[in-house]
Amino acid sequence: MDYRLKRFLSAVLFSLCMGVTVSAQTDRLSAREAETWADKLADAMIKNFWGANFKETPDRYYFNKESQQANMSTGDYWPQAHAADVLTDAFVRTGNKKYSNLYDLWWQSMPRFNPGARYGRRLGDLWWNAYVDDMEWHCLALIRIYEATGQVRYLNKARQIYGDWIWTRWSPENEEPWHGGITWKTDVNPSKNACSNGPAAIIAARLSEFAHIDATYEKNKPALEYLDEAWKIYRWERKYLWNPEDGAIYDNMNREGRLGRFSLSYNQGTFIGAAVELYRLTGDRSLIEDAVLTARYTTGPMSRRNDGVLSDADGGDGGLFHGIFYRYFANLIVLPDLDADIRKEFTDYLQHSAAVMTSQGINPETNLYGGHWRRPQPTERPSALTPQLTACMLLEAVCKVNRETTNEIKETPSANVVRDNSRI
Repeated sequence: MDYRLKRFLSAVLFSLCMGVTVSAQTDRLSAREAETWADKLADAMIKNFWGANFKETPDRYYFNKESQQANMSTGDYWPQAHAADVLTDAFVRTGNKKYSNLYDLWWQSMPRFNPGARYGRRLGDLWWNAYVDDMEWHCLALIRIYEATGQVRYLNKARQIYGDWIWTRWSPENEEPWHGGITWKTDVNPSKNACSNGPAAIIAARLSEFAHIDATYEKNKPALEYLDEAWKIYRWERKYLWNPEDGAIYDNMNREGRLGRFSLSYNQGTFIGAAVELYRLTGDRSLIEDAVLTARYTTGPMSRRNDGVLSDADGGDGGLFHGIFYRYFANLIVLPDLDADIRKEFTDYLQHSAAVMTSQGINPETNLYGGHWRRPQPTERPSALTPQLTACMLLEAVCKVNRETTNEIKETPSANVVRDNSRI
């Protein structure tokens, strides 16, 4: 068949598929539809990005930067943690060991492919990275893998990274101009960023819950010490980077004390996540109020410019930002003490985002999401890992909310050891 004719017919077929999908668009996915989409997206992530899937790279236990092996560089360290988080989402939801079977391989690959490992070897830790937030994302992923498996090595690695490389980057309260705060990156002029403080507060809060596990581990701390550190980090971010008028989280404070007055969705999400974790531990209602205001800034002003959804983000670090927001946004929605009207408001937003993406933004041939809400990535063009992670995290967030706030479907029995899935 003539190449041009074949390409034309493929385009027609693709358009017809998309036409059917678009015509079926609603503002809400059923619980079963959300589960099906979550399965498809997680499986597509593994099929298209997990490097060991390709014959010529059988020991490459790493997620490629782009599909079709278009970019196999290993400079992107932090998306690997979020890919592991998606594996945990899928495993906890389904109990299928095809997801958890990748944990040990991932564990082997992180120090092997970590771009900071060469300098980290001098420091005695191949997981070390100059980006403090990169290590934080791995801490969070390790804690969740521990919860899903009960294997203490993951928890202890998270404790060690936090104790050696994260909390040590807290500035003394008398240091100008910051008076506290976790440093963002260690090989440039110091800056205290939302992306290093929100996750750090979540880590400290989560580690306080597990301080009794293998309590004699030398890098462990008492629960109250972790909790005190979580409060310090949260209160610092709230005081210096949070706008109490509208809930916006500003990006950073530099060494001159100037604020980077722009807001990114993942920083909104981790501030919400820290507030939720601290609320679960303390019952302080003001934390819910903080989280709701921050969520409404994200679902309101940050989404208004794109007809009710967050911005398009087709690759790079930004392709992953929205997924982080959805993860911690869902944790807020499922809080039993959240006002019912607010829960409905936020659930409707989450459902609308998922409906737009699944009906218009996902390629039905590949189940890949290229980062454009209303335009699928062409099959012949490589797709980036980071927006695919966002797609997975959005659908897993919808599944989580469906599972924990409705009785529409029964929860799938899981092979994991988790007692409270709402926390992972």
